[in-house]
Amino acid sequence: MIQTTKKLLLAAAITTSLNAAGELSKNEIKQIENLELFKRAQISVTKAYDMGNLYALKINVQGNNDEVFLTKDKKSLITGEVIDTNSGAKISAPADLTGVRGKEAFVYGSGTDEYFLFTDPECPYCKKFESYLSQVEKNVKIRVFYYPLEMHRNAKDMSIYIMSKKTKAEKIEAMLDLDVTSDAYKNRKYSDAELAKLEAQLAEQMQIATKLSVQGTPAVFDKDGKSVAWPNMLQKYGVNVQ
Repeated sequence: MIQTTKKLLLAAAITTSLNAAGELSKNEIKQIENLELFKRAQISVTKAYDMGNLYALKINVQGNNDEVFLTKDKKSLITGEVIDTNSGAKISAPADLTGVRGKEAFVYGSGTDEYFLFTDPECPYCKKFESYLSQVEKNVKIRVFYYPLEMHRNAKDMSIYIMSKKTKAEKIEAMLDLDVTSDAYKNRKYSDAELAKLEAQLAEQMQIATKLSVQGTPAVFDKDGKSVAWPNMLQKYGVNVQ
């Protein structure tokens, strides 16, 4: 019988390596889908990764996407978060970034280390992260996507305002300087055609965020689709996060 236990979750957190991810073959995925629980609940596995002592599974259950973990003996299924005890980071299967490049609002930085950022201009944590970006500008190439959260009633209008700027330099300046008290985004006028285009671009970026299971902002992924805690990313380049 498949069991989910807190003790198992803790053991997995202690012994699983974040750097051990390797994608499973179609035959290996088929073997998992043939487990009794998966057949009974009609669970399909869209992606599966070997994380060391666990399999990380991206699944679809009756049209809903989720992520779960399966022990190597295939006897226990783990739901919820698994935490790496060395880094404190959430262990997760890499996000599938296929087709994502080129859909960003703009690219920040002139470096070689590539990241994908999903941000909300009304989010205070996003603004804090963005306040450090000038210190890593020469190290990184960040593809910036907008994902205004429902709780932030001005975030959509602020996102559209930033995206409406004509040049990358203007967009970056707006991203770094704009805040919720600004009149600039409130007074900005658009033609019907321009607004429709911007709203479509924003909707596409939000769909990408949903596909990648982004739940909060700022959300950062590296070039391999691994979720990165933004303070850890900054510290990698010697930035002292206050």
